[in-house]
Formats: sequence, structure tokens, C-alpha cells
Amino acid sequence: GEIGPQRLLREGFIAPDYAVVAGFTYSAVTAHNGCLHLEVTLKGRSAHAAIPNTGADALEAMSKVLSALYDYRNHLSGIHSAVEGIESPTLSVGLIQGGINTNVVPDRCVIRLDRRIIPEENPGLVEQELTSVIGLAVQGCTDIELQIRRILLALPFKEVEGTRPLLEALRANWTQVMGEGELPVQGVPLYADARHFTEAGIPTVMFGAGPRTLEEANGHRADEHVRLQDVAAAARIVTFTLYDLLRQQG
Repeated sequence: GEIGPQRLLREGFIAPDYAVVAGFTYSAVTAHNGCLHLEVTLKGRSAHAAIPNTGADALEAMSKVLSALYDYRNHLSGIHSAVEGIESPTLSVGLIQGGINTNVVPDRCVIRLDRRIIPEENPGLVEQELTSVIGLAVQGCTDIELQIRRILLALPFKEVEGTRPLLEALRANWTQVMGEGELPVQGVPLYADARHFTEAGIPTVMFGAGPRTLEEANGHRADEHVRLQDVAAAARIVTFTLYDLLRQQG
């Protein structure tokens, strides 16, 4: 969203009173996790596998980093968000690259990690904590150089003042169209463009043509899809909501 809504807001191309950002037909979302992506590079010294002690094994050092990160991940399950739909912070290592050949001590190893940040956490402190965990893991590794680069920092999305009129208009029209009682309001563990609007102080709700769960839609897997009846229902609800909000403005 940095070259989309963030740029449009920053450069003044749009100045909305409210924002309805892509979401789900069966719930309104008023909070989502933040996300930190880090790239960790360890540089050592290559050597022939017949005399490995003459090198500095970057892959061996990275194994210490991975072990420290997975130990750190275990304690995250003890941290819980108060937002319904969001549970605990998570950490995953999604990419690893390293080595030259089977018979060469690897002089370089790179990983990229994903740390999801619940709304109650301070993103800056999360990054400091991770950097410390990684740094301590390679202490004592001879001739190993550590580099940590931030790839992405997406702040959590939280409800801001003035969101209630938008939410109430959505709720009334959702009940009328869906006939299922009251629109559920929750958070989600993913991160999205909604954060850019609330960072600008704009009341924002995630709602739209989507499933009850990401699993139901095969999210980020083969045959990801939405149902046409959900698209139609969401279009009607947003249209009626827009009409009601504009009518309130006179």
C-alpha cells in the first residue's frame, strides 16, 4: 500500500471522511496485526571442505540464529491480544539462502523472517527485541559478520475516533441484506492497506466481498476464490451504507 493509498493520502490526491477497505462479507474488521520483515545476513569465509577449520562457516552460525529465533517464537504464544479474532504474535522464517557447493564451507547465509505484531505491541520495541536475539545468538562465532536489514514495517491497524457512524451504518444494512442478525466486528491476524488510512486519522472499516475465513477461500493457495453471492451482497451493503452516510450529511 505504500505506492497506493499511502502515496495518495500523503500527496493529497484523496482526503476521505471515511474509508471502507477490502475485507470480508461476513464481518467488519476494525483491527489487524502489524508486520515486520527482516533480512539477516551472515558473512564468513569460504574454505575447502577437506580443511574446513580454515574457513568461517556462515551456515553453522546461522543455525545458532535459527535456534534462537525458534526459542524466541515459543514464548510469543504466552502473549495474548484483547482483540477478538487476533490471538498471539507470530514468527516464521520464510526464506533461507546460502552456500556455494557441496565441497565448500559456506561463506554467506541469508534468511528472511516475518514477525506479526499484535495491536497492543510497540513495533519499535519488537524490532529492537528481535535484533537483540539475533545479535546474542552469533556472539562467540569467530570471523562472522552480521548484517540486519529491515525489509518492511507495517504498523497495526486500530480503530480511531469517529469510526462508529460508519460501523453503525454498515451494521444496519448488513442485517437488512444478509438477514443474519448483527454484523460481527473483529480483528484479523493479517495486515492490509487499512493501516494507512487510520495512520492519517481517517475512520476506517475493512469490509467487502470475502469469505467467512481465509481457509474457506483457499487464501494464498491454488484456486483462491470468492463466491459471487458474497460479492453481490457486499456490493449492496456498501451501496446502501454510502447512501445513508451521504443522506446524513444533508
